[in-house]
Amino acid sequence: MKLLVTGGAGFIGSNFIRYWLKAHPEDSLVNYDALTYAGNLENLKDIESDRRYTFVQGDIGDFDTAREALEGVDTVVNFAAESHNDRAILDPGIFVKTNVLGTQVLLAAARDAKVSRFHHISTCEVFGDLELDEDRMFQESDPYAPKTPYNASKAAANHLVMAYAHTYKLPVTISHCENNYGPYQFPEKVIPLFATNALEDKPLPVYKSSQNRRPWIHVDDHARAIEAILYKGSIGEAYNIATQVEKSVEDIAEYVLTTLQKPALLKTYVPDRLQHDKRYALNPAKLKRDTSWEPRVDFEIGIRETILWYRDNADWWRRCKSGAYQEYYKTYYSKQIGELERLGTSEKAQHGSDAAGFVPSSRSDF
Repeated sequence: MKLLVTGGAGFIGSNFIRYWLKAHPEDSLVNYDALTYAGNLENLKDIESDRRYTFVQGDIGDFDTAREALEGVDTVVNFAAESHNDRAILDPGIFVKTNVLGTQVLLAAARDAKVSRFHHISTCEVFGDLELDEDRMFQESDPYAPKTPYNASKAAANHLVMAYAHTYKLPVTISHCENNYGPYQFPEKVIPLFATNALEDKPLPVYKSSQNRRPWIHVDDHARAIEAILYKGSIGEAYNIATQVEKSVEDIAEYVLTTLQKPALLKTYVPDRLQHDKRYALNPAKLKRDTSWEPRVDFEIGIRETILWYRDNADWWRRCKSGAYQEYYKTYYSKQIGELERLGTSEKAQHGSDAAGFVPSSRSDF
């Protein structure tokens, strides 16, 4: 089988490529990526000489380039997306351009290429959020209720994917996934942000809505779930990928500080983002029933290994945290942290040194 993986130089895409080539030595794979700020070919340096692997630089919104890259491809796995909620609040237009218009162009190219499967990577956030004390999980059949520009762009993309299935009989599947963690994640996301800041003895910027929770899945378990859907999932269906492990960002901060033996004083409150969702939870029963998929990575082990990976790969993340990332970080966090530092001990006395909240959610490339 020949696959085209869009967004393959990003966090989840690169880990998926590495997993797939190891698990399926008979397959070949095209990595199609525009190499925007979060795309990093260093993520795949260990396989760049593999004869089964080809890289093509291109935007999913460029029909001609995408169509050429699709020549001979059987299966498309579409990770390509703008995915960071805070960036979407600052500039929603680019999210609509990539996640909505780009997806439509890629669908058209895939249809023209007559691919055997188009699998689209989506997010739990298309369903909206839940109350912290709400005793339920989102089902695949629940209506979409996005609350941020990022969420809305992903919901719109999902509708386009299903529209191509109904109108043009394109063989599609969709997966909604929760927050991913693991190696090679761009440091705007909460776990690498906290880990790399702690390693530099910088503040861990924690939103004041400290009780908000997120579900977590290791990126390798996500890759296995996509594999299961491609082989055992039903055409035209959507699947929830979830471990049902929920942690607050206070928990995440504690894991980081404890693992790296850093002081709790590094946790620093910052004002909440606009429209900050409280909780997400996906029910994975359909995926387990149809494919027999089960997560394998224990969170306690996976989170520790991930934090230590950032400790041991400082050269990689220091290069990431230069250039465009520095401008974003200054825009979103530095002013807020500076204001809190000027408040000094009075702010800490008001909120407590163990305060925690939620910072940018892990979403796939996402």
